[in-house]
Amino acid sequence: MNHAITVQGANKRYGDFAALDDVDFVVPAGSLTALLGPSGSGKSTLLRAIAGLDRPDTGTITIHGNDVTDVPPQKRGIGFVFQHYAAFKHLTVRENVAFGLKIRKKSKAEIKAKVDNLLEVVGLAGFQTRYPNQLSGGQRQRMALARALAVDPQVLLLDEPFGALDAKVREDLRAWLRRLHNEVHVTTVLVTHDQQEALDVADRIAVLNKGRIEQVGSPTDVYDTPANAFVMSFLGAVSSLNGALVRPHDIRVGRNPEMAIVNSDDTVAATGVTKATIDRIVFLGFEVRLELTNAATQAPFTAQITRGDAEALGLREGDTVYVRATRVPSLPGHVSVTVP
Repeated sequence: MNHAITVQGANKRYGDFAALDDVDFVVPAGSLTALLGPSGSGKSTLLRAIAGLDRPDTGTITIHGNDVTDVPPQKRGIGFVFQHYAAFKHLTVRENVAFGLKIRKKSKAEIKAKVDNLLEVVGLAGFQTRYPNQLSGGQRQRMALARALAVDPQVLLLDEPFGALDAKVREDLRAWLRRLHNEVHVTTVLVTHDQQEALDVADRIAVLNKGRIEQVGSPTDVYDTPANAFVMSFLGAVSSLNGALVRPHDIRVGRNPEMAIVNSDDTVAATGVTKATIDRIVFLGFEVRLELTNAATQAPFTAQITRGDAEALGLREGDTVYVRATRVPSLPGHVSVTVP
């Protein structure tokens, strides 16, 4: 596999705090890789090390086969977009996007063609003569991406680029970034703490925790076969049912023990059916979250079912139901169970 970025043995400490703890990491050429993790996990430090904005204490960074560990940011062939994009307020959208090409002494005709094409690609063709303060937050971020792409970077680095925007705009920009990536195919690394964003946009996800990479894989890999309990709990809601970690949507709910079983040839005893009481029912649009108490252990847990199932079962708060996990991921110390 052709790797656009290779990080080997990267360490970065701030006093006693290990921001990067012996990190090895590769990014395949043309991929869109998300660095996902909680605050302080090292994801932004890793991105800044790749960019050349932070120098690791030890380790090497290679971009397209060239060792850039000691190369300044402006000579690494990267485009960088931060959460709070600093536009040149006195320049129009067209002039902002053209800025990098101008300082590289490109011809006027080349600059015009490139900027026109990029503004078309990012959906800002009608905004060329506007100033940054005349744009919405989402439009300013698209202008930032156009400016970063204008200089044909080998690698595009995005640090929480949609973090300051509201949920609907974020969702629109995620879909737009995915389409843009499919069009321009530039190797992209995206830092986010938003699990949904990573699952939605990336073709690879690296989950970081305390300066270490816990797991790297496709969104399906890390969600369905997490390497450990941390990855599982960070990539979506988790319930603890009889000592096993399960996804709330992998819990089947029935009015009687038999209804909680999918296959009629399974017995109640063999499939781990649990009696529970409904404490609260929360309607979340298409889905319904049930907050329950395990009758045997008195431990609280949640299940997520469709609105249709909830209505068919006629569930009410205070009802007794029977539940079972239809799928338990294989984690260290757990037994994997998958039932059709």
